[in-house]
Amino acid sequence: MRVLVTGSRGYIGTTLVPFLKTNGHEVVGFDSDLFDGCTFGPDLGPGNDVETRLKDIRDATADDFAGIDAVCHLAALSNDPLGNLNPDLTRDINLRGTLHVARMAKDAGVGRFVFASSCSNYGRAGDDMLDESAAFNPVTPYGETKVAAEAGLAQLADRDFCVVSLRNATAYGVSPRLRCDVVLNNLVAWGYATGEVLLKSDGTPWRPIVHIEDISRAFLAVLEAPGDAVQAHAFNVGATAENYQMSDLAEIVAETVPDTRVVYAAGGGPDKRSYRVDCSLLGRVVPRFEPAWTARRGAGELYEAYRGAALSVDVFEGPQFQRIAHLKQLLADGAVDESLRRRDRT
Repeated sequence: MRVLVTGSRGYIGTTLVPFLKTNGHEVVGFDSDLFDGCTFGPDLGPGNDVETRLKDIRDATADDFAGIDAVCHLAALSNDPLGNLNPDLTRDINLRGTLHVARMAKDAGVGRFVFASSCSNYGRAGDDMLDESAAFNPVTPYGETKVAAEAGLAQLADRDFCVVSLRNATAYGVSPRLRCDVVLNNLVAWGYATGEVLLKSDGTPWRPIVHIEDISRAFLAVLEAPGDAVQAHAFNVGATAENYQMSDLAEIVAETVPDTRVVYAAGGGPDKRSYRVDCSLLGRVVPRFEPAWTARRGAGELYEAYRGAALSVDVFEGPQFQRIAHLKQLLADGAVDESLRRRDRT
């Protein structure tokens, strides 16, 4: 299968691309490469040397998808704080950009479109265990755009255009385009660099988490599944056992990283985003999907990677690995315009 991955040079994309190649697929990348200064290590690593369209998704044309069998759509402003940077811009990229990519792909004859949605759709949900039929209650522009994009994509689905939405739990894990602004990655970074596992909330909110390799497994599974099994479906992606309160994640990190203790930031209250999700549906519909990672194993992977890189607070809290800080720097430097299009590629 010839698969185009949008966001191919991002946090998840640089793991998904080689994963798909290893499993026998031809991969084409599509990325504006806003984060080309955010590489963890010397380069993007093996398997990421693929043909890549260096374009903004909002500027995609049907010609970009000629000869493509399936699209994995990752490209987006990637998390809740980043979405709050400019809500209108978040809607432009995450909603209008997503639907534009889907229309161009459909016009080009692409048969399958797999969308990276989010469990942030559930937002403020408390202690209840939520399956895919649960009501949405997004509390951020990021979550709102993912909900709206799912609805818009569903309207495009037909017998020749199979649409699947993957509601990923909060991602973690080591990547060539590392992010330290997601919860487990951030907690391990604080623990390694300072000896203090810093919680910025009161520790009570629930959050499901999933390793980026398991997200890649989910994409592969639905790409290769019979179309009638997954058409117009949405799936929570992760493992049901991998729902944690933030305080529990902090304790796992403290037990993993030597000589650390959990510390609560002064004035930290409960995060309004709190949700637990049932992730069993995807495995029932597509039995080949079997997540392999746990928070404890992931914390160990992160610790070893950070130790190998001698990661410091200044680095992991700076623009190299904090997406919102990086975009603010690009704006301040004039490297992008107000729409976040790169000036050297417009």
